[in-house]
Amino acid sequence: MRSASTEHPSSERPQRPDAPSGVARNTPLTALDRVPWGEIQDSTGSAAAIPLLLNGIAWGDADTARSALADLRKRICQFGFVVEQATAATVPFLWELAKLPQVTCRAQIIRLLKNIADARQWESTAAVYPKLLNRRENPVVWERAARQAVRARRGELGRLMADEDTEIARATTELARSLAT
Repeated sequence: MRSASTEHPSSERPQRPDAPSGVARNTPLTALDRVPWGEIQDSTGSAAAIPLLLNGIAWGDADTARSALADLRKRICQFGFVVEQATAATVPFLWELAKLPQVTCRAQIIRLLKNIADARQWESTAAVYPKLLNRRENPVVWERAARQAVRARRGELGRLMADEDTEIARATTELARSLAT
């Protein structure tokens, strides 16, 4: 049985109800149903598939997790710099997954968070084409919200930089540099 850190069980994730007594096992992604995924958009249209992809990352084997993350990346941070309406809502779950030792693609998740933190595509476009700001659905607002969602959890950086996995520590250091600017 895989187990995750219980550093903040009461504030982050409840214990899994089917965990044997004496074994604390946290269940990731318990707040997924609090987001109206079907009412927000990703790059493909409805963001309704995002919970399935996040669960694939959390519970899948290495190939499944990597594939789910690649699909998620295309939906919320296309080309590594174009964020969508669903991006900000997805970011807290990415932070949660980046901390879980059983997740096989943690470094790649951290790199995705860095891409989101660095995203300025819509702001750059609006600087040249200000009419973009007059649209009913304003992607500049989505971009700013997504960057803020990454910054809001920057307190997690120290723990991830200290990770024994050098790839995770390196990716986290790069993310920390992005957030410092």
